[in-house]
Amino acid sequence: MVEPLIRMANVSKSYGHIQALTSANLTVGESEIVGLLGDNGAGKSTLIKVMSGAIPLTSGEIFVRGRKVDIRSTRDAIACGIETIYQDSALVPQLSIARNLFLGREPLKGPRFLNLMDHATMESVARDLLKKVGISKNIPPSTPIGSLSGGERQAVAIARAMYFDSELIILDEPTNNLGVAETQGVLRFVRGARDSGHSCIFIAHNIHHVFQVADRIVVMRRGKVVADDIYPKHSTVEAVERVITGVAEFGDG
Repeated sequence: MVEPLIRMANVSKSYGHIQALTSANLTVGESEIVGLLGDNGAGKSTLIKVMSGAIPLTSGEIFVRGRKVDIRSTRDAIACGIETIYQDSALVPQLSIARNLFLGREPLKGPRFLNLMDHATMESVARDLLKKVGISKNIPPSTPIGSLSGGERQAVAIARAMYFDSELIILDEPTNNLGVAETQGVLRFVRGARDSGHSCIFIAHNIHHVFQVADRIVVMRRGKVVADDIYPKHSTVEAVERVITGVAEFGDG
């Protein structure tokens, strides 16, 4: 049996008497886009924060390709090949595109003790990456992030995750506050990441966006995974909405 890329088994998270996650199970396969849906308070953010190392789990286990891993920090998650892109993209507006792509992982030149950043390499890589993620405009890599549009910023954040060979890219509401053209650009980037061999978890309130990119949909409700085998090709937006709200369980028709 082929092990999934990521498997979360019976993961729970509590804050005192408040149970944010209850025995949640989630798998993500190789080169698979999983859409994660649920109303506010369903547990999506908590599940993602546990997987990305932002908060520790209370109980349960996480496996990467069948090997149990201990994720206690974002550094641990990155070491496991898991990169999270939040709505604000965690980019520094004042720094250039090239610097943001390599933030904290800048290549150096000359003797290490001099700590000289290799700007030429960073700008060359940035130029190639911008083309790869679909930015057709000739934007110089020295351009400050703050002068880019929302969609372009998301593209830079996704490019960073792809370049550093993140095997799983988690996108938390990546289309929020974007125009129609920029949204379509982000959805294209997500499909491109999968085609390049990356897996993605795509979280969005807009179910139509999820249907455009996801291979499989997982629905959470009140801290539990209530459906993990909804395939957009064989379902409808209305059917998924009924599962999200609890009007129907998946498969009830």
